[in-house]
Amino acid sequence: MAVTDPSLDVETLLHSGGARYVIGCDEVGRGAIAGPVAVGACVVDAGVGMFPAGLRDSKMLSEKRREELAPLSATWALFSAVGMASAREIDELGISAALGLAGKRALTILHGAGANIRESVVLLDGHFDWLNPALSSRVTVQTRIKADRDCASVAAASVVAKVHRDRLMIDADVATPGYGWAGNKGYGSAGHFAAIAELGATDFHRRSWLKQPELVEL
Repeated sequence: MAVTDPSLDVETLLHSGGARYVIGCDEVGRGAIAGPVAVGACVVDAGVGMFPAGLRDSKMLSEKRREELAPLSATWALFSAVGMASAREIDELGISAALGLAGKRALTILHGAGANIRESVVLLDGHFDWLNPALSSRVTVQTRIKADRDCASVAAASVVAKVHRDRLMIDADVATPGYGWAGNKGYGSAGHFAAIAELGATDFHRRSWLKQPELVEL
């Protein structure tokens, strides 16, 4: 994967277009077979300073570097938050609705901290607005493919969310050992599927995502 530095160019354009705040959002854990999906959100305004040196999309960073950048990114943003939707909610609602629920929870945390959501544009990575269907009152959303690579606020959100979710998976591995969650972070590695075959699925697994029905412990 080519290493690309983000910028604040898109955020600056949105501020110039009338947005008082931009909320960069990115999801983590969408393709995992265990654990929650997490949505990170970082709020910036036109006066935000330079983002932390070395900030990039979380997928382009080592685990050590993400751990270093997560607190710096959270401090750089005016507000930051991570919302999550559980494996059971993903099974019950589907991934798109669960993403919206996690995003709604992130916005609720931001609002509680004092962020002005109504005067913000939410900058979503990708091409689909999965956020507004989960909300009772619409927010202004701008979607952008590769926003996690190109936009500093979204890159910061991806790092904050990734570190938050990874720590949760490491804690889950301690509480329920045997599935390798500290290493695979809930993704479907060969070892993870082998552990499910041997030990059965847990309530932390997205049972509807286990493609081999015989692996699911009912």
